Amino acid sequence: MSLSRTPSPQPGGGWHSPGLTSLPTNGASSSTSSSPRFHGGDHMNGAAASSSNVTWASAQARSAAVKGHPSHSQTQGFFQRFRRLSTSLPRFSHPASSHYAEKEKLGRGRWNPDNGNSLQNLFRMMRRIVWRARLRFALAVAFLLLVLVFYATPLHAFYQRTSFLGGGSKFVVILAANLGGGVMEWKGPREWAIERDSVRNKKRYVKRWGYELEIVDMSIKKKYAHEWRESWEKVDTIRNAMRKYPHAEWFWWLDLNTFIMEPSYSLQSHLFNSLGSSTYRDVNLYNPLNITHPPTAEYLDPASRSAAGDGDPASINLLVPQDCSGFNLGSFFVRRSSWSDRLMDLWWDPVWYEQKHMEWEHKEQDALEYLYRNQPWVRPHVAFVPQRTINSFPPGACGDAGDDPRIHYQERDRDFLVNMAGCEWGRDCWGEMYNYRQLSNRLNRSWWEKFKDGISETWQSMWKTKAKEEEVVQEGGTESEKGDEEKSERDKHEGT
Repeated sequence: MSLSRTPSPQPGGGWHSPGLTSLPTNGASSSTSSSPRFHGGDHMNGAAASSSNVTWASAQARSAAVKGHPSHSQTQGFFQRFRRLSTSLPRFSHPASSHYAEKEKLGRGRWNPDNGNSLQNLFRMMRRIVWRARLRFALAVAFLLLVLVFYATPLHAFYQRTSFLGGGSKFVVILAANLGGGVMEWKGPREWAIERDSVRNKKRYVKRWGYELEIVDMSIKKKYAHEWRESWEKVDTIRNAMRKYPHAEWFWWLDLNTFIMEPSYSLQSHLFNSLGSSTYRDVNLYNPLNITHPPTAEYLDPASRSAAGDGDPASINLLVPQDCSGFNLGSFFVRRSSWSDRLMDLWWDPVWYEQKHMEWEHKEQDALEYLYRNQPWVRPHVAFVPQRTINSFPPGACGDAGDDPRIHYQERDRDFLVNMAGCEWGRDCWGEMYNYRQLSNRLNRSWWEKFKDGISETWQSMWKTKAKEEEVVQEGGTESEKGDEEKSERDKHEGT
């Protein structure tokens, strides 16, 4: 029978069975108990006892040391030290929650409604969430700070104006205004109001996108100019702007009676990023002047004999819209180039003005139409823009109905600009400017303004409905009173 080497559960290291811890009671006694041994099948009975009196625990420890295993006392000491270390750590005591039955967790790391009020628990939970996601939270805060710094400092304006970033410095908006008084006559309050609204509209637009704004006082120009050519002066004004802004590429002329309806449209996104697809060169697509195109002279180059020119958007140097009567120069673009210098030198020729200014009703527009019709070198570099892209008309211009989808302003399509062309001839310029200004403000409201206006409109509609109901009730009471009076008068008449 083999004995187990499991350590004794008794504190002294012995076993409870007398046969294992003590010798048999045959008269031989020993101060210590001995272990039974087997030697070659000879059993040591109580007659022979070990002279060394080795206990079972000591024998087991020696055997474990020989085999390389740690003794029970050594491992027990390690666990005791580990237990003392764990008990020295701080304890987090949480009241047991009725929602969780896990004994080892005791509600740790959970939002316990019984621990303090709900507001404190909410703050603790938010603090834990922020602390766990502190890196992402720090990145989000840093991003918001960068956005605020970008828009609250001149950095945003620098970005918009830089040619290789926003590209705003490539565009110059030219606005003719009579800041010092009327050109032909003194202006009244309405004329001053029109000019104030138009100038403010252009200033806000160029500030938003980083463009240059050149406001030309035509009254001062008339006073100090060597010669004055009414309406032809825009050609000379564009030439002066090209000298003033040598790094600009495109120059946009705007009449005073224009209003930018959609300031959120940049010139780049609205027109110039897709210049080839947003314009057309074949005037036959819309030809109110019945110009013969293209020219067919044999001495001309292929680009001049082609209806669409060379097809390269980079060769476009003049962008002109067409209305119902031909070219319209209330809103058009000129590009800096040697071709443009040549064109404006010929366009501004005083001989033309002296000989034709009484014959040409539309002055500089008729002069440009004449050049386009009779000078083949002009056509390959002129492109036409759909009228509503940069120069929509209100009702009254090119028809009183205002229903031409190619020309007149369409609110549902959010047209870019409105030109109140010809409003000084029998129409109310100030009324049209005011109406389109209010419409632009309403269309470009922020979400907060729309929310406030929605509440206001709902409240007003409720009051109007209530007022109508009261009026109906009052009218019904008045009619019943009238009926009673008529009945009483009829009874009196029958009685008499």
